[in-house]
Amino acid sequence: MTALPPFTRHAALATLAMASALGPVHAGPATYTIDPMHTYPSFEADHFGGLSTWRGKFDRTSGKITLDKSAATGSVDITVDMASADFGLDKMNEAARGPELFDATKYPHAIYKGKLTAFVNGAPTKVAGELTLHGVTRPLELTVNSFKCMPHPMFKRELCGADASATFKRDTFGMDSGKSYGFNMDVVLRIQVEALIDDASAKDKVASVQPQH
Repeated sequence: MTALPPFTRHAALATLAMASALGPVHAGPATYTIDPMHTYPSFEADHFGGLSTWRGKFDRTSGKITLDKSAATGSVDITVDMASADFGLDKMNEAARGPELFDATKYPHAIYKGKLTAFVNGAPTKVAGELTLHGVTRPLELTVNSFKCMPHPMFKRELCGADASATFKRDTFGMDSGKSYGFNMDVVLRIQVEALIDDASAKDKVASVQPQH
């Protein structure tokens, strides 16, 4: 057998090392479970028509994400515990969770379901879906500002994360507290999410999506 030239040998070894590190190419649909310790939907809302901006987040989120990079498809199914709303102020938390705003006893969960769309280089840039909030379901499109998958350094399974955002009017969901005082009804929603691939999906799939900005 003819020996490979040194440069060719080194290139082949480098390619083999990269393939071993990355594993097989991510092919077919995979299911991911939301990591509640790294997923926090946050929001910004007006106070007195531009006087200031109130910010808060929800501390408890669960759900599933599916992703098929090769087919450029996927879905999200997310549930948010409305009683976990946190403004960083106890009195505001109590008021927001009550009938004046979220009414968390009557409407304990917000649910978002959608389809991953507008893929660029294997990564979604939009989510077309519906938000159910305060007992009302309306269309809501999310913009995916960044998206990345990588091998989790501890669990040795694929981990995907994203930063997404959207804007909606809260009075269209039946939450118009403060409107008579001139409050702007626009709410800016920002979502940081991380999800770990399920064991059953992880057998032949590894991270292969690079960051998208």
